[in-house]
Amino acid sequence: MPGTLIYWEVSRVKIALTLKVIRFEKNAAIGIGSLIIFIAMILVAGIAASVFIQTMNSLEQQALQSGQEAIKDVSNGLRVTQVSGYNNGSTISQIAIFLRTTAGSDYIDLTYTYISLSDTSKNVILDLNTSIYNSSVSGGLFGTLDDTALTSTTYGLMVIRDVDNSCLSTSPIINSDDLVVLLVNTSTCFSGLDTRTEVTGNIVPEYGISGVISFTTPSSYINTIIELQK
Repeated sequence: MPGTLIYWEVSRVKIALTLKVIRFEKNAAIGIGSLIIFIAMILVAGIAASVFIQTMNSLEQQALQSGQEAIKDVSNGLRVTQVSGYNNGSTISQIAIFLRTTAGSDYIDLTYTYISLSDTSKNVILDLNTSIYNSSVSGGLFGTLDDTALTSTTYGLMVIRDVDNSCLSTSPIINSDDLVVLLVNTSTCFSGLDTRTEVTGNIVPEYGISGVISFTTPSSYINTIIELQK
């Protein structure tokens, strides 16, 4: 009997120790699992934060770019100061558009500036032909450029005033105090402009306010050069 009791006591100790080991291993396993989950959560949070920061930086850059473009659209612009026409004896075959920047405007590149022009029955879009260019009007308003080289999709350029010599054929840029003339061959665009013809249009820069063209040709053509818009 005493031997049996000792055996049972030893067995109880073994069982107790075994249970403690199992409990320790279970707790350890739970602890390691929690640690893995915690580390995974940190990694996920880090990745999410990185994506969030990148997204915010991208949005900030887009907002900055949009803001700069909005400022350009508001602060820059073109102004038509005068439009003159050439009477070839029956119709107005050419028009000369006097153009400058608006007050406070930054520089405007005419390479990216187009003319939209309509005589109510037809609308044309004209881009600058840099080969039809002159740094002065030495041959007169309608005698300096070769208007026959102008098509129904192009306009020419003459410089009247260029303070900083920025308006060149290779880089036709105008800024404050510059004054240029855009020449349009209305014979190729509209087969000439007859009397009492309403003409509207815009000179549209890459950024900023468009210059407005709006006039009606007179009821009769008397002079060779006719003032159409002032």
